[in-house]
Amino acid sequence: MSGEIKRRGLMLVLSSPSGAGKTTLSRRLLNADTGIVMSVSATTRARRPDEVDSRDYHFVTTARFGEMAAADEFFEHATVFEHRYGTPKIPVMDALAKGEDVLFDIDWQGTQQLKERAREALVSVFILPPSHDELEKRLKTRAQDSAEIVAKRMAKAASEISHWPEYDYVIVNGDLDRALVQIKSILDAERARRTRLIGVGEFAAELMK
Repeated sequence: MSGEIKRRGLMLVLSSPSGAGKTTLSRRLLNADTGIVMSVSATTRARRPDEVDSRDYHFVTTARFGEMAAADEFFEHATVFEHRYGTPKIPVMDALAKGEDVLFDIDWQGTQQLKERAREALVSVFILPPSHDELEKRLKTRAQDSAEIVAKRMAKAASEISHWPEYDYVIVNGDLDRALVQIKSILDAERARRTRLIGVGEFAAELMK
């Protein structure tokens, strides 16, 4: 008896309004935990200067995205700020089958679709900013978007935040280090959930002999 119990992989979703820190937290979690891999979404939006194709996103044309959606190649897909985003199925299914965990940086629309298709494997976390003013400050400070886009993101933030009750967990990201600790604690607990363990019944039976 080895003392190690295998388990099924899980899908960890981090969602938030733009600027609340989910992308930074995702990168920190990936650096801190080798047991989880990032689901790389396809998108029709332009690549930002600090982004790398196939690492941050699969940057595709609108026509190619349409072809993939029509062929049912996405786990979920949605339109956000006039751009399309989608999660390719095959890499996620392959990782879960191997018992690996997969991290998703997606919005509430994508999370709802994942919930419909794979609720048992899904763990969802909504990231909130510490205040309205801090959210606006972060969006302006990162200097990746025009003033018009920042205004649009702030206008949409209330709508995005209204979906927090649909998530399993909620974290207020006032401090990145503390928020990361909370996410890691959630991940550790969900990895130990009885329903994800494979062969635990046989393992317990051996212990009771």
